[in-house]
Amino acid sequence: MRTPAPDSRPVALTIAGSDSGGGAGIQADLATMAAHGVFGTSAITAVTAQHTRGVESSFVLPLEEVEAQLEAVTGDFAVGAAKTGMLATTEIVRLVADRAPEFEFPLVVDPVMVATSGDRLLEPEAERAYEDLLSEATLATPNADEAEVLSGIEVTDGESAREAGESILETGVDAVLVKGGHVPGETVRDRLVTAKEVRTFEHPRVGTEATHGSGCTLAAAIAARLSKGEPLEPAVEGATDFLGRAVRYYSDVGEGHGAVNHAVDLRNAAAREPTAEAVQGVVGRLVAADVSRLVPEVGMNVVGATPYAESVAETAAVEGRITRTLEGVHPNRGVRFGASSHLADFLLAARESAPELRFAVNCRFDGAVEDALEELGWAVAEDGNSTEPVNGVFADRETSPVAVITRADVGQEATVKLVAADTETLADRTLELCDRLE
Repeated sequence: MRTPAPDSRPVALTIAGSDSGGGAGIQADLATMAAHGVFGTSAITAVTAQHTRGVESSFVLPLEEVEAQLEAVTGDFAVGAAKTGMLATTEIVRLVADRAPEFEFPLVVDPVMVATSGDRLLEPEAERAYEDLLSEATLATPNADEAEVLSGIEVTDGESAREAGESILETGVDAVLVKGGHVPGETVRDRLVTAKEVRTFEHPRVGTEATHGSGCTLAAAIAARLSKGEPLEPAVEGATDFLGRAVRYYSDVGEGHGAVNHAVDLRNAAAREPTAEAVQGVVGRLVAADVSRLVPEVGMNVVGATPYAESVAETAAVEGRITRTLEGVHPNRGVRFGASSHLADFLLAARESAPELRFAVNCRFDGAVEDALEELGWAVAEDGNSTEPVNGVFADRETSPVAVITRADVGQEATVKLVAADTETLADRTLELCDRLE
């Protein structure tokens, strides 16, 4: 018999409806909590039959069943934080509002009141009951439409978001996160309004309609972080970052717009070691083949991004680069994350338009290399200068370029960067280019 080794984790609670499609509701909440290393519990308010294209039907659970679930969870688990989602009816809103004063943990209220179409989901009595619930809450997370319902102020910009948030604070809630996803613009701005200040969290808008469940996911991520003891502002900042990545790298499932990728951070973390090993594999091939003819004066590097990389810290490269020696080429040190700056920035910028690209190498560029590229017939592009890594060369193209040339500025060296979706292709192309120089 083996000795048990229990895993102790914080506990969070979601009070929301069930989404059979998995993109929203308790399914999204529990997946998000698990992704944050938190044990998720639930009290289901309603059961819906839905998918990526819409809702087919819904059934609200009897009030006593919702109450029984709340009793069961709070009576046994050391809940660290809770969030509410779709509460469905006036009676359920009042039930949760009546129970909230007993909660000895933070409560995040996502006031699900308005459908994506703009239609009201709740009767006026339920909307009024939300005021009592908010008076017991740590944070409210309304979108622009819901903020207007709660405050009477149309949210169109930063000033109106602040005004709406301050109005909602009058209910007694500690803080209000007025979400900017429904406000037009290239940048999504979520504004955290407290009695002391307004803080704005900005993220570039992702060009996708696969945002079903994003509100549930954000509130669940905040609750999960609060259950781990994070202060409110860092919890909100981390949760908005999490959602930005989950929407960009959404799950392409169903016949509709897909679903938010609740496991994106877990999968990205799991890919770190394989990514570093893949970069090391390319380096090994380049060293074994002695690609001295392609090594620039500044040195060569190979960089690899995790599948969901958003920063230089999520790219692996050779520390100190690869340089020429009398015996061939050698890496100065090993592969580590964050070791590259310029080449990593270039790859991340390329991924904005071509996210399938994960690996890059920088090579010497001169007349001989230019002739070799022409002979190979690869798709080649040029960026504007070395301070603008891609300069739009990956945008609006049916096929991404294989090589991007940066011609020399004053005091700088001309280079060509090869890119690929996998390391085998990157190494093959580099060696093929090198062979053409013989």
